[in-house]
Amino acid sequence: MIDAAGLRVIRAISEEGSFTAAAASLGYSQPAISQMVRRLEERTGTVLVERLGRNVRLTEAGAVLARHAGPVLAALEAAESEVAAIAGLRAGRVRLMAFPSASSTMVPRALALVKERFPDVQVTFAEAEPPESLAALRAGECDVAVAFAYEGTDLGRGEDDMEPFEVIKLLDEQVKLALPRNHRFADATEVNLADLADEPWIAGCPRCRGHLLALAATAGFSPNVAFQTEDNVAVSGLIAEGLGVALMPDLISHSISNPGIVTVPIAQTSRRAVYAVTTPDLQRVPAVAATLNALTEAAQSVALVPQPS
Repeated sequence: MIDAAGLRVIRAISEEGSFTAAAASLGYSQPAISQMVRRLEERTGTVLVERLGRNVRLTEAGAVLARHAGPVLAALEAAESEVAAIAGLRAGRVRLMAFPSASSTMVPRALALVKERFPDVQVTFAEAEPPESLAALRAGECDVAVAFAYEGTDLGRGEDDMEPFEVIKLLDEQVKLALPRNHRFADATEVNLADLADEPWIAGCPRCRGHLLALAATAGFSPNVAFQTEDNVAVSGLIAEGLGVALMPDLISHSISNPGIVTVPIAQTSRRAVYAVTTPDLQRVPAVAATLNALTEAAQSVALVPQPS
């Protein structure tokens, strides 16, 4: 009902004492001021300005508006300033979530790029596997989720409807077999998973465990999952001690350094795709767009680094 322009006019009339002086201070014509006052009086349903010849004075209702005009206009100006800062990447906040092996590889590089290029943009980070991060994105609890999907499965896997999301592929990575360095297949150029049917296996997150079971099924066996942990360092420790073998995507092998393990390609070709997920509206927010660009660049730099074997 009451617009900012009308408040500015009422405040100017209160301060200047006439339509002519108010028009001069605001850069309007005198008829334009008169028209804006009439429109505001129609909207409020009461007289706001009492006309006394060439001079005017505010009625009680007009004085109330003039009294509130200062704080209201100051708040609007502050909001405009903050929005302009966000639009110009002089400010802004992005809430990022990523799964563990991404959080120890591409995410730090992406965060550093954003900080270097836009020091006033704040990116907060929390670690979460894809089901939790996508649920957080849907609930409005994060702005960008870095998630993955194994070859042959969709990103949502029935747990999340991906239609309302904007999905940007960051990289494809190979899934290899991780073995103790003294394992009989440690020097092989390729291993058929069926040859390890009797080995104890180490499984990771629920999606990773599901991928292991599916890949083993194609090789004709059901793996003996002796250990299950989402801690990649723990996985490497178990393997190095000869307690089991595991499937290991490139990002995981890149994120850990354990001289006691090796990675070997497998006959059952397996890949994992990594994505940045947001919403179409958030993608247009400058700080979010800058973060997505940084993630894309960071993923490319990680992909160029040779993976240990």
